[in-house]
Amino acid sequence: MESVRSKFNSIAQRYDKQRTRLIPCFQDFYQLAVENLEIDGSSPEILDIGAGTGLLSDFVLQKYPNARLTLVDLSEKMLEVAKERFAHNPNVQFVCQDFTTYTTPNLYDAVISSLAIHHLEDPDKIKLYNSIYSMLKKDGIFINAEQVSGNDDYFIRLYEKHWKNKVESSDLTQEEIDSAYERVKLDKRTPLSTQLNWLKNAGFREVDCLYKYYDFVVIYCKK
Repeated sequence: MESVRSKFNSIAQRYDKQRTRLIPCFQDFYQLAVENLEIDGSSPEILDIGAGTGLLSDFVLQKYPNARLTLVDLSEKMLEVAKERFAHNPNVQFVCQDFTTYTTPNLYDAVISSLAIHHLEDPDKIKLYNSIYSMLKKDGIFINAEQVSGNDDYFIRLYEKHWKNKVESSDLTQEEIDSAYERVKLDKRTPLSTQLNWLKNAGFREVDCLYKYYDFVVIYCKK
């Protein structure tokens, strides 16, 4: 994960600005994730793993202003941006750590993640899904806004072609585009169907994909 940490440290200050260009379905992608985060009570406890700059947590706080959030990420530079974003919110805590090794005696109402888990090898994804299940309260929700692999080479190429066409027709500079292509080399994506099965095997009783735009998906799980 050290190479991931290094890459994301280097683009931390520019990360959020680039999101709308690098995620062609940006609005739907995050909106679907947050609107399906239905939790009883006005101050839920939520864990954001691979939280980065806190972009997803920011959307969550617009829905649950009194939520108590813990943001975990291995990039200290990304978390610095998150700390600036939430500087006036005492209910947001930060943990600079590899999220695959994060443990806590606390149980959460929800665990959320966006564009982080696809950096893990498959055995680490399976282990993480089991860990997330154990950290959730009964009826707790796990929402993962993620990128997945195609089921075969045809769809892998189709997804890549579509994404590159969108990125290269955006207003990103060539340097920013090249940097994005370099970061993609760190990805270890897994097909959606495979991951849904892993989540069911972890114990989640409700598992489905709520949204899919080529390789961008929103996965929903309930304990």
